[in-house]
Amino acid sequence: MSRVEFKMPKLGESITDAAIITWFKNVGDTIEEDEMLLEVATDKVDSEVPSTVSGVIEEILYNANDVIKIGATIAIIKTNGEVSASKKTSKKADSKLEQTKGEKPKTSKRPRPTSVVSSDQFSVSNSNTFFSPLIIKIAKENHISFEELARIPATGHDDRLRKSDVFQYIEDGRPFKFAQPVSQQDPTAYRIPQLKFDKGKGKVIEMDRMRQMIADHMVYSKHTSPHVTAYVEADLTNMVNWRNANKVPFQEKHGERLTFTPLFVEAVAKAVKDFPNINASVDGKNIIVKEDINIGMATALPSGNLIVPVVRNADTKDLKSLAEDVNELAKRARENNLKADDIQGGTFTISNVGTFGSVMGTPIINQPEVAILALGIIKKRPEVITTEKGDEIAIRSMMYLSLSFDHRVVDGFLGGSFVRRVADYFEQFDTNRKI
Repeated sequence: MSRVEFKMPKLGESITDAAIITWFKNVGDTIEEDEMLLEVATDKVDSEVPSTVSGVIEEILYNANDVIKIGATIAIIKTNGEVSASKKTSKKADSKLEQTKGEKPKTSKRPRPTSVVSSDQFSVSNSNTFFSPLIIKIAKENHISFEELARIPATGHDDRLRKSDVFQYIEDGRPFKFAQPVSQQDPTAYRIPQLKFDKGKGKVIEMDRMRQMIADHMVYSKHTSPHVTAYVEADLTNMVNWRNANKVPFQEKHGERLTFTPLFVEAVAKAVKDFPNINASVDGKNIIVKEDINIGMATALPSGNLIVPVVRNADTKDLKSLAEDVNELAKRARENNLKADDIQGGTFTISNVGTFGSVMGTPIINQPEVAILALGIIKKRPEVITTEKGDEIAIRSMMYLSLSFDHRVVDGFLGGSFVRRVADYFEQFDTNRKI
């Protein structure tokens, strides 16, 4: 028999730690290779983690809500000694393992932030001592200590500190920064009034974790970026007719469904190359213009929540490759099987609100990007067109496009020119294009 250290696996390129949500196995339980052992959460997605070996759970080193560094040992699994080299996670544990079947998992011995305050004149509002990786990241960026975090009033489930709580605290001037008996507030600063509303009676539905993250992300985006939305109208008749005529031959030739999404992604990527400053993010007083063009496509999950999987290097791919990426990402989203890497690294986002029957939308920017494009429903309408005979009325397939952009760094000329260029690519679609 041998003992294998099971380590927190890598969950994405930029993920450095993760919080344990729940263990699917207890000490003493048997587990098979590739059977799910636990569920973990990052600031991006929740992921189920499978076991890399078969054996018996001998020790669980951390509890739910503990935040673990990637690569840290989180459990010990006793195996029959037939573990392949590729499946071993590390050397045997140095200390003797004393936990037996039926015992509760050990509590993490790592130091965790506390809410102990010595001053009688300064009370702690937040008694919760668990801070998510995202909260810790925000705190580090703003030089907020754990002691200061512990004083911030929390509005999350089980008195958890949410991202919006921290940003509200920062907006309020960080009144607990120096632990002064009387916080020095700027009397001219604007503060959100704490109004009491009658919220009515009815069925109470608690937000799940992802919905809370979406809410925080949307509030942060509106708070950070001054949103401006530009609208244009596009005639998609040529694109619609070409797609309808070629969707069956395309699937027969390439084995992939030809939806409108890869056509949209292709046109948007071309427009981004024409206007690279739309493919950017803001870092303080600097603008970072991205080298890669990674197009995010807002997608609804089975739960109704929204997520944005990313088509990477969209400008370098042909229609077949774009269709493969779009279909695979949509399939994973429907099956609730997206990985952390699938939703990272986006530089520009499109949201096809037309799939829900919406004529147009005013999308909220997907931070840290500086613009997002909403595509409305494709609707047949009588339109005045110019032909060799003059002006005529014809039935055309029309769409409204709406671009929300960050007015800190994208002005009206850039925003309007970009969305107009996307519409031009839609309208100038080559009907003689080969599949």
